[in-house]
Order: sequence, then C-alpha cells, then structure tokens
Amino acid sequence: MRATWTAPLLLLTLALSMVSVRWSSGPSAGEAHEAYADLYRTRLAAFSEAQQALLATIGQQDPATDDGRAAIRRGIQEARARMKAMDLWLRYLEPISYKRINGPLPVEWETEVFEKYEKPYKREGAGLTLAELYLDESGVRRDSLLQLVQASLAATQVFAADSITQRLATPDHFFLCERLFLLDLAAIYTTAFECPDTGRVIPELRAMLKEVEGIHEAFNTGFPRTPLPTAYRARYHAAIAFVDAQPDAFSRFDHFLFLRDHVGPLFTMVQELIGGYGVRSRSYMDYALNKQARTIFSKDLYTGQDAKGLFRRVSDPAALAEIERLGRSLFFDPLLSGNGQRSCASCHAPGMCFTDTGAATPIAFDHSGILPRNAPSLVNADLNHLLMQDGRHISLQAQARDVLTNPREMGGDAVKVLRRVMDCPDYRRGFEALLVHTPQEPAVTLEHVLSAVTFYYTRFSGYRSPFDRAMDEGAMLAPEVVRGFNLFMGKAQCATCHFVPQFNGVKPPYIGSEFEVIGVPEQPAYASLSPDLGRYEVNPAVETAHAFRTGGLRNIARTAPYMHNGVFRSLREVIDLYDTGGGAGRGLEVPNQTLSPDPLHLSEREKEQLEAFLHALNEDLPPAPPPTALPRSRDKAFDTRTIGGDY
Repeated sequence: MRATWTAPLLLLTLALSMVSVRWSSGPSAGEAHEAYADLYRTRLAAFSEAQQALLATIGQQDPATDDGRAAIRRGIQEARARMKAMDLWLRYLEPISYKRINGPLPVEWETEVFEKYEKPYKREGAGLTLAELYLDESGVRRDSLLQLVQASLAATQVFAADSITQRLATPDHFFLCERLFLLDLAAIYTTAFECPDTGRVIPELRAMLKEVEGIHEAFNTGFPRTPLPTAYRARYHAAIAFVDAQPDAFSRFDHFLFLRDHVGPLFTMVQELIGGYGVRSRSYMDYALNKQARTIFSKDLYTGQDAKGLFRRVSDPAALAEIERLGRSLFFDPLLSGNGQRSCASCHAPGMCFTDTGAATPIAFDHSGILPRNAPSLVNADLNHLLMQDGRHISLQAQARDVLTNPREMGGDAVKVLRRVMDCPDYRRGFEALLVHTPQEPAVTLEHVLSAVTFYYTRFSGYRSPFDRAMDEGAMLAPEVVRGFNLFMGKAQCATCHFVPQFNGVKPPYIGSEFEVIGVPEQPAYASLSPDLGRYEVNPAVETAHAFRTGGLRNIARTAPYMHNGVFRSLREVIDLYDTGGGAGRGLEVPNQTLSPDPLHLSEREKEQLEAFLHALNEDLPPAPPPTALPRSRDKAFDTRTIGGDY
C-alpha cells in the first residue's frame, strides 16, 4: 500500500527540482525574483510533505478507533496549515486542481460562466476538507481516506508544472492572486465554507494572514519595481492585529469590523494598484471581475449578465434613453402576450420590487390554474450567471423569450408578437432608428424587443442599501443590524451559501451560480417535501434532485412569499427552516440535502437580529411608474389594451 502513495511525492519532488534548475539558470526568472520563487517552492514542498505524512498516518492508524481518528485529524490539520500558507497562490493559479486539494463538496455540478454554452458536467472533489468530514462518519474505511488524500497530493503536482510556475516570473499574477485572496477573506475564509471544524476557523485565519505577510515581503524583494506600497503593508498588518485581538470562538468574531475597516480598504488599494501598474490578466478567474470597481460592495464588482443584449455596443446617452423608453413601455404592454391581456408587469410588478407579493405563485395563462413556481424579483437578476430558479437559461434575453412564448406564462408566439409590436408606429420608428447600432441584425427582430425590456428592468439593479453605505461610506447602522450580520456570517452559517457582497449564490471570483438542496416543504406544516425537482429537470443527476439556484437576499424583506414555491409568508418562517436543519432536520426524506440537518440553536433574540440585518439590505429603489399611455396600433382591436395587463 505504501508504494501507492509515495509515487506522487517522488514525481512532485522531481518536478520541483527541475523547476529549481530552470529558475536559477533560465533567463526568464532572473536573480531578482529568486526570493519570491524560492518561497513558492519551499511552501509547495512543505505542503506535499505534510500530505505525505498524513498518508503515512492513515496507513498506520486505525480510523475506526478514537485514538486513530485523533491522530489522523492532527495530520489533516497540519496539512491544512501548510496548504493555507500558500492558499493565495493555489486558489488563483489553478482552481480546478484546488478542488481536488481541498474541495468542499464530493460532487459539484455548478456551471461556470465560460461553460454556460456547454452541457453541465460532473466535477468530483477530494482533499482535506472531505477527508475530515468523512472521518466523522460511521464505518470509515482506510482506503477511502487514502483515496481522498492521494487525490489531493496528485493535484498538488500541477502547481510545479511549467504552465503554472512561469507565471511567477512576472508580477501581474501576484496582484490578481492578492485581489482574489481579499475577496475570499470577505466571503469565504471566515464563514466555515470549507473548514469543517468551526472551532478552527479563526485560528486558521490568523495563521494564514501571517503566512501571506511573508509572501508580501518576498514579492517586494523579488519585484522592487512593482511593490506593495508601505501604506498597503501597514494596513494589512493592522488587519493581522485585529484578528489577533479577536477571540478564537467562531461565533464571536466581528465580521463587520473586519470587513469594513480592514478587508474593504485593502481591496480598494489593490484595485488601484492593478490599475496603476497596468496589470493584465490571461486567466478565466478574472473573467467577470471589474477592474474599475473600487469597493467590494460596488454594484458593478462583477458582471453577471449582458443587460443590453443586441444593444451592447450602444454608449450614446440619447440612444440608451430611447432603448429604456421602449423597454419601459413594452414591459407594461400586454401586446407581448398571446391573448393581449398579460404583460411582464403582471407577475413582476415594479411597485412590488418587480415580483408578485400577492400570491405564492402567479396565475397561469388564460386563468388555467396557477404556475408551479414563485415569481422572483427582477431587481439584481443580472447579478446571476444562470437564470430561472433551475438555472435553465444563460442570458436575460433567453429567459425573457422563454417566458413570452411559454404557453402557461404569457402564451405568445414569437412571430406574431414581433408583428404586433411593429404594427405600432411608435415602436417601429423607435426600433428602426436604433438599427444603426445593431449591424449584426439589419432588420428589427424579437431580440431587439427583448433586449429593450431587459435593459429597462436591469436599470433598477444599480441601487444601494443602508448596509452598503455602512461598508463603503462609514454610515451608521443600528447595533442590532451589526449583530445580525455577524450572526449571518457566523453562527447562523447563512454566508456559506449567500456570499458577500450580493448575498446570492455567486462566490469569488464570481464566475458561477451555485445550487443547493435544502428540503423545502410542500406546505408550511412540513408534511411532505416539495415535489418540484428543480435543477434535475435541466441536468438530471442524483445530486441535483430538488436543487435550486441560491437566490439573492437584497430586498428580501420586500419580496415575500419565499422559496421556489412561495410556501413561506414571513422571513421568520425561512429562518426557522434553516435553524432546524432544513427539510431533513424536520424529518423529511432528503438524502441529497446540501444543508446540514443539524439545528443551529438560534435564540429568539438572534432571529430578530438576523431579520434586522436582512431589512438593512433593502435598496433605495426609485419609483417605477407605468407609462401614461401605450402606443397605438394599426390594428384597432389592440388599442383598448390595459397598461400592465388585466391579470
């Protein structure tokens, strides 16, 4: 058995030695970069040695005994410490391999932004987090533990390959690694997202911050022309001092002050350095991130969707104003439906935060029953990479087309709808004048219509909340809100699925939308599981049954009812669902539930504080009144249509 796990280390050692020769003698490295390159090599070797020692411990200890499990757990913790010493590099330089080193889930089906046009495929995780979680299960098998750690060691070899190490010869990668590290500090490292033992989250964070300070020093030695300025290093050191002064207890860590006073300002500084040094990226890890965003809580931190559609090249203010005018009118125009009685605003009322707070699920087309799913708010919909609650669409325009032509929703016919729109002289003149901006489509198409609609409603996604202003501008928040945020990030574990800053399922580096199985009941009494299979209908797999895209929590206090089926009318009911461990915690059969079935033991006071924080995510949305009139049509039968539709 020993030979099965020594081979990967021998290969890694050989690869590192070859890299060492190239770096010390090749023209691409240069003497000035050696301190930085040496630190990378040293830490990579130390991590692989810790993995090797862990494999030896697993081979020698019986995981079925208390003593054996304790020894293996100590080995996992030592390997994690060595991994965290270079996590800044690992997460950025090769994220797919990182999931084999320290994947939080045994299987992932999430589709990243650059894969949206492909069929979802299965990614199997491995590594230290899964090994420790497995160690706590009953009937632990030595060979299964070995397999998880062997996969981690094998994945580590990737980081000695030329395709990775050659990037260390120039400074650009470092600032992009540092940026992602800061975003992970805000959204992942302090939330127990990938540390199974909450008692070790803060001690592990403390040690990692100090190890990264060593990377900063080595970088400045190796790249004196593009250093981290003294002001940055001083602020970073202050962040270390802050964490050192915090208690070890995960539930008592002050996430609010750490993010507002330390991580946020560091992010602003690193963005300025990226711009000032002219840093360039060749990595898909930076695909969605905006170099111009100056704070973590900027609403344009990352791009989720192309709101303009066919009009993406338009920058002229007058043309944009015309697109918005057309889109606004069309949003309220039942001309887009099959029966001329229903509009977008029928289910996404602007006065209700662009949703329908009056019903669990909307009325179906022609009053033929009700729809199976709740109408989600369209505000901030463009901050998702996959759309609809099952993630079936990759663009806002495709989603709009689906709703328009769905026989149970708007019941429209694409050809007939376009003809009706063009029968209105006002619409015709407006779209034909805009054709100069869409040379790829020389004639008006339904895509022009859909693009105008999506451009209109996404204009409401740029607004901020009291919590944003507190983070970015130092605005005051009630103590209950701050306590609620700390609960959200800590004890309540909300932030392990609803990530900073948009509090949706898009985590750093903000290139994918996540799905979760939480066991939503069919009725508030939890008599049965909701029969809706969710993501399974798009991508059938054991893991995707009853999975739904993690929704955003901005404006959540305004958008009841909740969950995909609108089963809950209040935030307290939703909090209670999570507090009691989801459907599985309530006794429902949910074998693939991703939410832990263990109770959180939140007090009534803590639940009130969580609600106070969620209310602080209400954004300063302006009024969105309907147009005073709809364009007249050549077909006089349509001139009596109702603004906003009849139902």
